[in-house]
Amino acid sequence: MEIDLNEFNGVCSCGRNHQLQVKEIYLEEHAIHKIPEILDKKPYQNYQKFVMICDENTYEAAGREIEKIVSKINTVKLEADSLHADEVGVEKVKHSLDSMEEIDCLVAVGSGTIHDLTRYCAFKKNIPFISVPTAASVDGYVSTVAAMSWNGMKKSMIAVSPILVVADSCILANAPMRLTASGVGDLLGKYTALVDWKIAHLLTGEYICPKICEMEYNALHELRDSLEGLEDKRIDAYEKLMYGLLLSGLAMQMTGNSRPASGAEHHMAHFWEMAVIHNELAAYHGEKVGVGLILTSEIYHQAAEFLKKGKFLIKPHVDIEWDLLKTSFRKKALYESIEKINQTNLLDQISQETLYEKTDEIVRLIEQIPEKDQIEKILRIVHGASSLEDIGLRKETKEKTAQTAPYIRDRITFLRILKYYNFYDKVIK
Repeated sequence: MEIDLNEFNGVCSCGRNHQLQVKEIYLEEHAIHKIPEILDKKPYQNYQKFVMICDENTYEAAGREIEKIVSKINTVKLEADSLHADEVGVEKVKHSLDSMEEIDCLVAVGSGTIHDLTRYCAFKKNIPFISVPTAASVDGYVSTVAAMSWNGMKKSMIAVSPILVVADSCILANAPMRLTASGVGDLLGKYTALVDWKIAHLLTGEYICPKICEMEYNALHELRDSLEGLEDKRIDAYEKLMYGLLLSGLAMQMTGNSRPASGAEHHMAHFWEMAVIHNELAAYHGEKVGVGLILTSEIYHQAAEFLKKGKFLIKPHVDIEWDLLKTSFRKKALYESIEKINQTNLLDQISQETLYEKTDEIVRLIEQIPEKDQIEKILRIVHGASSLEDIGLRKETKEKTAQTAPYIRDRITFLRILKYYNFYDKVIK
């Protein structure tokens, strides 16, 4: 099917005029065989010099076939081992591209890492790129930012969205199950991301779009609808999962940032990806997000129980915990980056009086998040990671993660707001 993008463009009830960068999305069986036909249409027919970015595994999954059917394409095949979306990966791609003649358009053939490297290099070269996902593993295929580890710091780097997505559901269904489970974890994270957004809107008036929230909940519905068929490699199940992941990406394009798709659960994942309190993890991004979601759900629901009982106190003010940040981010460059992000204390936007006044509404929003055991059950269906131990961390990591992760983004989450309450230490342990 070709996804009708017109329903996401234009003036919205939220007051904004949403405009997508991606022009077309195809999601169906054997979609890659449509590529020659698509490239004969405007605006793609204007591009004559394509370069495909892939790794050894994604070349076998789809790249080899694309070489056969697209005559005007060169290939940059990267070693899959130790390939990351970081300054080293960027340099590998850049070195290969610099040795080629003028390039019209890049083609990303792979999953999250390949896409982040490609979108960043496309931005730097001021050229478009086309997306060919090889696994339903992340929701960032149509993202306008590249999630990069830059000199050890997890950052959202300015980049570009693909102008075209060609998602072949046969290829997606043949991807390793672990990659699919990673996509499930990444998408499930919207449960807490949306509640973080709603709570921030409730307390500070931060912009929010009901249509975009609805899109994300539709994405979650598509996910829940596809679960049983994923292990059986049913094409319709993979199309539902991928559609949900693409919807989430479109939601980010419409917002202009990752707010609808990234909250406390992602901040935990990014904190672990920086490897400041442990060795580097071998887990995929979506695996870390899924575990972050489980921890966040557990903390939020425990906090809601305290709030419902009414036996709590709220501090009049919360300072940034500079000593915590200094002990967590010992490398000078990392600490300086964190220090820059936290020059403004986001919690200064929230008053003690507002927190007391909005207690019941905060509780109702938290109750929209599935309980920890429900999330674990979903992840087990797809054999996904569902504990700190599953991603190579110790149980004791939970407390330090909950304390520190909110500071790595200049974004209000309920995990950060919790620092106001006198029961904080009880719920994060």
